[in-house]
Amino acid sequence: MATFITIENDLITLGQFLKFSKIINNGGEARHFLLNNVVLVNKTPEQRRGRKIRNGDVIEINNQEFVVKNQGA
Repeated sequence: MATFITIENDLITLGQFLKFSKIINNGGEARHFLLNNVVLVNKTPEQRRGRKIRNGDVIEINNQEFVVKNQGA
């Protein structure tokens, strides 16, 4: 079952997403986390913390699925 994450803006970075969803404690952990965990964005492996995440994107981390929803959507 997916967890819905609501964002206020049109997009956020993957690093911001990890922090916002409480997967990491601070932005400095993003690079290390992405190098040591399998993160899929829309079924594609991703290691760039600056990857833009938009409304409707699906992020999978350690068999947990997150769906991003824009607050206005």
